[in-house]
Amino acid sequence: MTPKGLLRLKQAASTLPDLAEGSFQPVLGDPAGPEQVRRLVLCSGKVYYDLVGHELRASADSVAVGRLEQLYPFPVAAAAQLVGSFPRLEEVVWAQEEPQNMGAWRAIRHRLEESLPEGVRLRFVGRPWRASPSEGYPTAHLKEQDRIVREALS
Repeated sequence: MTPKGLLRLKQAASTLPDLAEGSFQPVLGDPAGPEQVRRLVLCSGKVYYDLVGHELRASADSVAVGRLEQLYPFPVAAAAQLVGSFPRLEEVVWAQEEPQNMGAWRAIRHRLEESLPEGVRLRFVGRPWRASPSEGYPTAHLKEQDRIVREALS
C-alpha cells in the first residue's frame, strides 16, 4: 500500500532496466560522502521524499538519509552494514509521519538499537503519541510535517 501521490512522483519510479535487471534492496543508502556524515536519518515510505526534497537537505552536509524498504522480516545485516558504513556517525534518527505509538517505530526500535555501534545514539522524530493519526486540518498537517523534516535534518 502506498499513498496515491507516490504513484505520480517521478522520483519514486523505477526504470525499465532497473525492473528487468535489478533486484529488491531491503535497505537503500545515501550517496553522501561517508567521512562527513554525523547523523543518519532512517525512514520508510513517503516521508523519504519529504526529507530529500526539503530546502534544508542541500545544506545538511553531515546528514545522510537511508530507507528501509522492508520492515519485516527486518533486514538485520543490511541495516547494520548501512549504519557501519559511516565511520564518524554520532546519531541515528528514525523519522516517520505517524505518531510515535503508530507506524514502524514501536516494531523496529529494538532492531535499530541492535545495529548501533558503541557510542551512537538512536532518536525518534515524528508526531507525539496520539489517539488518531490525523492532525485534523490540512494546514496543520503540512506545518507538522515541515517540523518533522526540519528536526530530522538539523
